[in-house]
Amino acid sequence: MVASSFTARRTKPELVTPARATPRETKPLSDLDDSRSLRFLEPGVEFFSPIEEKKRDPVEAVRAALAEALVHYYPIAGRMRELEKGKLVVDCTGEGVVFVEADADVRLVELGEPPVPPFPCAEEFLCDVGDGWDVIGRPLFFMQVTRLKCGGFVIGSHICHNIADGFGTILFLKAIADIVRGEVEPTILPVWERELLMARIPPCINTLSEEFSRAKDDDIMWTTPTESMVCEYFTFSPSNIAALRRLVRAKITNVVTSFELLTVAMWRSRTVALGYQSSDKVRLMFTMNARGRLTKLPKGYYGNAILSPVVETTVTELCEGSFEHTIGLVQKAKHEMLEEENMQSMVDLMALLRERPPHPIDRLYISSDIKWIGQTELDFGWAKRIGGGLPAIGDKSSKIVSDHSMYKDDKGERMIVVSMLLPRTAMDIFKKDIAVYLNEKNSK
Repeated sequence: MVASSFTARRTKPELVTPARATPRETKPLSDLDDSRSLRFLEPGVEFFSPIEEKKRDPVEAVRAALAEALVHYYPIAGRMRELEKGKLVVDCTGEGVVFVEADADVRLVELGEPPVPPFPCAEEFLCDVGDGWDVIGRPLFFMQVTRLKCGGFVIGSHICHNIADGFGTILFLKAIADIVRGEVEPTILPVWERELLMARIPPCINTLSEEFSRAKDDDIMWTTPTESMVCEYFTFSPSNIAALRRLVRAKITNVVTSFELLTVAMWRSRTVALGYQSSDKVRLMFTMNARGRLTKLPKGYYGNAILSPVVETTVTELCEGSFEHTIGLVQKAKHEMLEEENMQSMVDLMALLRERPPHPIDRLYISSDIKWIGQTELDFGWAKRIGGGLPAIGDKSSKIVSDHSMYKDDKGERMIVVSMLLPRTAMDIFKKDIAVYLNEKNSK
């Protein structure tokens, strides 16, 4: 039975500084880092179960390793500063990060087997960060390590999204785990080199910019207050994915991924639920990691390296057209973004948008894949990771983002969990519509 409530007993927050002297300097952010939309503290929780009989104190081990890891990741121990025109830089002051020790009278089995989003009582595993939207002149990383009754522990963290994306955050956590495990230094050394993702002078922006300039502010997703919306998580089994795959009846040259299948299904059902007009233009933005695709990015790069291809179509074409047609639109956008010129154009565009007043984009849906960011490789040696991800706490960083995460059930099957935030009235419609896609009889 999943625990419904408990309270973590926290000690007073302390600052953990790098274990040794680090360079005092100012470091620029890339033009992908330096986005106003990333000016917030991104939360995360990771659950660990002991695999050795000899008990080790996770709090002391992680605290010491954190200080050592900050020697290598010393910009994270600094503070963000804003220059003219909204440009951010990191002052590497070595002031440190916030660390909190905690205990909770709960066992791992009471948190789910395994724990899955939205994670019960996740706020108890995260320390107080104050205003999570304020990142200037404040610590860039917060960590709480919570001991559990069973000997397991939970690491809850917040990191300034301007300094690292999900992949980069996991690299930092891996560095801590490496040192806990006895390594002298992180097995993957961090690389700053944010100049690799700077805009060109002069910029050269292609038609991708059009999707970022259309806004009438009449979208129900923007006019509905957050408190009148509900966030739910939908779990998809291998058989569900197979049912969706059977909807792609035409021959598609490229392999269709589970992310593409679920993204299209969620987008279509969401569009139906929100009641847009048939002639309205709707837009899908999805994440694509530049690592391994942009040749100039080194292995240890921990800054933001997520590109965002955009698909635009009409409500009629999306909801009444064939499933495989929309899959084709997604794959076309992905293929075009693989061209290095389009990747660089996206960087140029982000620099331009920073200088403009922020505004919402009407009828936009964002699909974010966080299944393969490396979290399964977190290895403390004497404790294994059994689950984790992004918790649903407080305000969503964005109303329009669905996160795709993954876990293995008790049979070892990979299950995919996708979040969805909608107005209450729309959520009921969404549930009925997405169920039709997953009905195996309808997909045969």
